[in-house]
Amino acid sequence: MSPLILLSLALQIACCVHVVRTGRPLYWVFILLVFSFVAVIVYFIAEILPDLRHNPSARRTVRNVRNRIDPDRDRRDAAKLLKASDTPENRRRLAEESLRSGDYAHAAELYEQALKGLYATDPDLMLGLAKAQFGLGDSQKARATLDALIAANPAFRSADGHLLYARTVEDTGDAAAAIHEYEAVVQGYPGEEARARFGLLLKRAGEGHRARAVFQEILDRSDVAPRYYRREQQDWIDVAKRELAALPR
Repeated sequence: MSPLILLSLALQIACCVHVVRTGRPLYWVFILLVFSFVAVIVYFIAEILPDLRHNPSARRTVRNVRNRIDPDRDRRDAAKLLKASDTPENRRRLAEESLRSGDYAHAAELYEQALKGLYATDPDLMLGLAKAQFGLGDSQKARATLDALIAANPAFRSADGHLLYARTVEDTGDAAAAIHEYEAVVQGYPGEEARARFGLLLKRAGEGHRARAVFQEILDRSDVAPRYYRREQQDWIDVAKRELAALPR
């Protein structure tokens, strides 16, 4: 049997399974089995593609694939927009793309330029600047920026910002204060990174019993979590498994 026929059969079967699992009209099964490649293409365009466009996970997957192929595309696009029109929004976008790509020095420069006038205490810009400063290894400056953010915007809430603050406190050597911050962060952080970092801090602080409980909580949560959540949090789940195995009972 030729490879093309095998490929056609595999695609037809995959689409038929998709029809049944997603509750599509069963006439699609007949069309797919009779019209082969043409039916597969039509089914993909009519039924699968619209879902991909509106599915956050699918959009994220497409974006990740695109970024692997051309990781600097979004940053180039943002730079072109800023060159064409130097607005606060375009400057923010380029700063965010520079931050995402790991160019912390350029990101910090852009955020500092943006934090002027009406935007001098903009919480999102201040948080971006703190992330860039932390990326540059200047935890003390990042903590000072976050303290200024809190003072200027007491109602601002950000799980990522709170975790970053806990990390800056930890990096500046204040273990007791860092533990206090992590205790607050883990209550509402949408993922396992905060718990994993909290457990690692507790371990370094000599609180092995508490660290074990935190790592075990990560595994207990992952056991009942959806598959996509376990996949997204796999790195931190692996940390919990490794640290639990290393801690004395």
